Amino acid sequence: MKRLFKILWFFTKLGLFFLILGIATLYVTYKVMEKDLPSVESIRQYKLQVPLRVYSKDGKLIRVFGSKRRSPAALKDVPQHLINAYIAGEDSNFYNHYGVDPKGIIRAVYEIITTGHKKTGGSTITMQLTRNVFLTLDQTYIRKLKEIFLAIKLEQTISKNEILELYLNKNFLGHRSYGIVAAADMYYGKTLGELTLAESAMLAAPPKAPSRINPITSPERALLRRNYILRRMLELDYITQSEHDQAVAEKDNAIIHEPAIELNAPWIAEMVRSEMVERYGDKAYSDGYVVTTTIDSRLQQTAEIAVQNGLQAYDKRHGYRGVVKHYDLMGENDQTTEENIKTIIDEIKNIPSTAGLQVALVTLVEEETMLIRLLDGQDAVIKLETSKWARPYIDNEKIGNPIKLMSDITSAGDVIMVKRDALGEFVLAQIPRVQGALISLDPNNGGINALVGGFAFNLSKFNRVTQAKRQPGSGFKPLLYSGAIQAGLTASTLINDAPIVFDDVKLEKAWRPQNFNQKFMGPMRLREGVVKSKNLVSIRVLDRIGIDEGRNHMLKFGFDANDIPRNLSISLGSPNITPMEMARAYSVFANGGYLIDPFLIQSITNQDGQVLYKQPEVILCDDCQEQEDEKNLEQELLEAQEIVETAEHPFHTNNTIAEDELSKEDTIQYPPRVISAANQYIIESFMQDVIRRGTGAKAGRAFKRRDLAGKTGTANEQRDAWFNGFQRNLVTHAWVGFDTPEPLGRGETGGRAALPIWIDFMKVALENETEYKRAIPPGVISAKINPETGKLAAAGSPNTLLEYFTVGHLPEEEDSTIQATEIDSETEDDLF
Repeated sequence: MKRLFKILWFFTKLGLFFLILGIATLYVTYKVMEKDLPSVESIRQYKLQVPLRVYSKDGKLIRVFGSKRRSPAALKDVPQHLINAYIAGEDSNFYNHYGVDPKGIIRAVYEIITTGHKKTGGSTITMQLTRNVFLTLDQTYIRKLKEIFLAIKLEQTISKNEILELYLNKNFLGHRSYGIVAAADMYYGKTLGELTLAESAMLAAPPKAPSRINPITSPERALLRRNYILRRMLELDYITQSEHDQAVAEKDNAIIHEPAIELNAPWIAEMVRSEMVERYGDKAYSDGYVVTTTIDSRLQQTAEIAVQNGLQAYDKRHGYRGVVKHYDLMGENDQTTEENIKTIIDEIKNIPSTAGLQVALVTLVEEETMLIRLLDGQDAVIKLETSKWARPYIDNEKIGNPIKLMSDITSAGDVIMVKRDALGEFVLAQIPRVQGALISLDPNNGGINALVGGFAFNLSKFNRVTQAKRQPGSGFKPLLYSGAIQAGLTASTLINDAPIVFDDVKLEKAWRPQNFNQKFMGPMRLREGVVKSKNLVSIRVLDRIGIDEGRNHMLKFGFDANDIPRNLSISLGSPNITPMEMARAYSVFANGGYLIDPFLIQSITNQDGQVLYKQPEVILCDDCQEQEDEKNLEQELLEAQEIVETAEHPFHTNNTIAEDELSKEDTIQYPPRVISAANQYIIESFMQDVIRRGTGAKAGRAFKRRDLAGKTGTANEQRDAWFNGFQRNLVTHAWVGFDTPEPLGRGETGGRAALPIWIDFMKVALENETEYKRAIPPGVISAKINPETGKLAAAGSPNTLLEYFTVGHLPEEEDSTIQATEIDSETEDDLF
């Protein structure tokens, strides 16, 4: 008995020795490694990598940027059955251990000793979190020891629930999904609250090997893991037998769900991405910024459709450029077979479809119809009557013979583009070669309502609104005429519309500018020069007021001086400027004379919901800036006085001095006035006449309202077509042209190529906009004039017109009787 006791005592002492030795070894190891361990305190400031999200002003998701798909969730918002699934599958003793589960480690060590490799995991949820946050994934014993030490320290630093919340949001769960919210959306297109018990268990399956065990990459292995987790949940009394059996029997329906983009605005998304990277560098993609833009989703959708329809309308006017490619449909027996057709369909699936256009294969052609096969296997019929536009394209000036038979257009085996028309029928189509753009903004503050940079972003990412510098043609004339009014000319000043020749030593030959229609009307009033868009009148106006005078006035509208040459050609719109710059310039005419700065980002918040940036409020006011400056000066003087008093009485404190620095930020902007209200009013009246009876009369007929103003623009040789127009609260510009400038073709003016796009957009944009009647500014008077001479009409003259003038700039009178009155709201309508 004593011998047995001695043996037991020996092994007890031996066990205690090794236990103490083990503890000492662990302690020494910890002290040696301590200096290399990261501080777990930093976990409190740890930021999850969350992608950048871009929204419209009405909350529609435009784009998500970032390689990691993640949306953090608070633990209180996570369903209990999802929490239980993770605990059952990963760490059933989670709430009872101190970061390390001895049983799990002993089990793992035993497996290594007996089998040579580990079959089950020994890592707790806390250990997995420390590995994911602080350590690499290297499979070494040193890393495992660090993991153990950090897990113990972490449990002493933050609570169990905080650890679990970080773990559920941090974990990679396959297919770019980080965290349970992203995984639920990626695999099932659901929120956490919508998940079934079986789906929750499936989301707990990937942590062991997320790239290999997930419901998309390896559904069979993932299903086995899901059912194991459900069994563990049953064993731990998290679910009943009935719930277990129902969940195991449930079929898994996981498929890839990409982020639900609610608004297609790719050029907007790219503009935001670029600005965010400029502000925050690469962290823009991972710090969870949420950007709210000024974009109105309804107007953005309308703009995209308007541009696409306008460009396709131009394209159809210039004929059909031919099929995409051709295949031989005949098989070995010289017969078309279903197998041949399917093979071809598979080959053409890589041809890009865009802007509502689809790729199709022509399988049969008859006299008045063709049968097509779409990529989804659907067959459809296209009729000759909807295809007669497809006369062969020769060049931008000419098209081929009229279409009589469907075989004049295509043959079996051709690959073509098709789309659905307004009736839902498939019709022949093609991707336009011409390009276009539309920009619409709020002239009161510069916020961009809608922007489309081309026909289709996936075909060309070039943003023609902000990057394409093109000649605005006659659209530039209102700026010149504003300068003329400023220089003392009047709306009734007569300018001769007649041929003119300029000899310039810089040119190889004399410059002989022409009107668009090559007709001359002789002397005409300034107003008519704008309405009829007479080039020779514009040249003479600039020559009369002086090139420097006119150019300096144009520069007030916000253009880069390098883009405005110092010569007479600027009177015809020769500067190369972007549609965005034109929109900014025309905003001056819409808002009453102030130069605003266009902007796209309304606000930026971080992943915690804190506002990092908010667009300053914009106020249009003549003397507000001076009042604000005076107020700031008074405040600075007051603060300086308080500092002096504090220095004289050091024990007296004044808390008003220590005000929050954020309150001093510039939260209000006062755009400068660049033209007088009277000047704006008169030029706007010119452009209103353009809509009512000039080159933009098509818009006048379409809207039947009196608050629209605008100007067509057609560059030299019709290389660019514009319509620049506005209502008091909405400025919109449409441009059409080729990326490599070339003539658009005979008759393709701003009024024909660009104006229909503007009309289609503005019909929707103005639906809820009440017709505006601008208050008449001080300093504007009206007087009856003789329309032939432009002079003040004699009393009793039968042929007179009422015209606007600025005070001090009445024309000379025909006799001693002057009929001039201050304008008010009752006399305004007499002018039209």
